Amino acid sequence: MRRHEISDRNWDAIKDLLPGKEGDPGATAKDNRLFINAVLWIAKTGAPWRDLPERFGNWNNVFQRFNRWGKNGVFQKIMEALQDPDLGALLLDSTVIRAHQHAAGAEDSSAAAEALGRSRGGFSTKIHVACDGYGKPVRSC
Repeated sequence: MRRHEISDRNWDAIKDLLPGKEGDPGATAKDNRLFINAVLWIAKTGAPWRDLPERFGNWNNVFQRFNRWGKNGVFQKIMEALQDPDLGALLLDSTVIRAHQHAAGAEDSSAAAEALGRSRGGFSTKIHVACDGYGKPVRSC
């Protein structure tokens, strides 16, 4: 197993929650685990999607699938399914994410859709996450 890949234990916890299984409507996913590993690689390295290693497939296909799953609530469903039902404490954490300098000047800008805006710190967005008492994400806000 490589450094940025999902462990077998964690994969077993989420594999049945992912779309594209046999029997699901639509196309059957070729490899959900490879896709999850690609998302983890992007999240852990902070690299742009275009720099995704070729072993994960075409970067644009991976991004489109990530975007589609986000809009369809797949990641939210996973977090809700894995959430501790006896949640005793809920913590909020947030961070400012700076946008690339070229994101600010696009004419067909999707800044509103991406929640990007100008602040004293530059072109950026803010991400809020609700965490349990151990600091594990429970829900994005």
